[in-house]
Amino acid sequence: MENSTSRILTGSVVKRTLKNMKENPERSIRNLVDMALQFTSGRFQQDFFATAQTMLQNENSAYYRLVRDIVSHADTDRLYTFGMNLGYNGCTTGAQRIRENEKKLNCNIPWTVAIQIDAEQFEEKEQQYQATIQAGEKLGIYVWILFCMEQPQKSLLLAKNNPDSAFFLFCEPEDLTSDFLDDATELYNLMLVVRCDENASSTCANLRNLGLLYSVWYQYGQKDTETIINGDLFYCGQQLSPIFFVLLPNLECPDVVQHLAHQAVQQARKEQSYHTMLWELQGDNSLIDAIISDDTCSVYFNMDGNLCGWHKEIKSGQNNLFQNNLTDIFVSACPKKV
Repeated sequence: MENSTSRILTGSVVKRTLKNMKENPERSIRNLVDMALQFTSGRFQQDFFATAQTMLQNENSAYYRLVRDIVSHADTDRLYTFGMNLGYNGCTTGAQRIRENEKKLNCNIPWTVAIQIDAEQFEEKEQQYQATIQAGEKLGIYVWILFCMEQPQKSLLLAKNNPDSAFFLFCEPEDLTSDFLDDATELYNLMLVVRCDENASSTCANLRNLGLLYSVWYQYGQKDTETIINGDLFYCGQQLSPIFFVLLPNLECPDVVQHLAHQAVQQARKEQSYHTMLWELQGDNSLIDAIISDDTCSVYFNMDGNLCGWHKEIKSGQNNLFQNNLTDIFVSACPKKV
């Protein structure tokens, strides 16, 4: 992405704030939010920073503990690079580009794209994955969610070759070997998202010691309804000190349970009770997408490269990322509503 005057100025402010956060994280984050609200003009940015400003007026907010924890343990350069890719590239200039391209192409374009990666076929399909991300950046998409549950080390090439984008890599604790972490340490535009299981505690402690950015994900279903509503699941998740605690419904999860989970996440964020940022993946991604471009467009590509809604495959021979250009896929499958 071209270093515009706006990006250079924004980057300068963010770098200075991250440096000041080491000494006074509470005041620094408030000043950053106040300044961002003053100078941003986009609807999404205005809504986000206005909400953040209101929340940070609560001196007992658990998010102050989250900020202190992040700046104490995460590498500052990683915070800067990932934050600029996510916040500036993805949610500012990228969002503007998405709106412009939606008007031009008369189709919906998601603000983020999730891809399930088959590690065994990665070498064969790498060129198509790279082309998809490059096409996505031209459309304004700078946030990518990668699911690679076996041999995730291969997918690191996508983050390495696309330094302007922010990558969330969902993985299993046992896959984060020393060799994997040696490679991951070199990538500042990457956040590891570790499955919450019995092995997560030691894995997260290791990531924390290395200064890496990490979050935790939990796949929920109907059996988890009570622990989500009463907050027990959120309490357990925050013990791992993740930046985000991400909830992802399993395939059998009823719509009503997913709706309740999203409501519980939104309410918990409003109450600021947990020192982690709760995120119901499907509901919150759709929420942001609707703010950025009015119509909701929340999709992912499965291992076969087929475009899917979160509940079903969108059947069409033109919707496969291994056979078609990303722009053509969105024009074909995601037309604007008349």
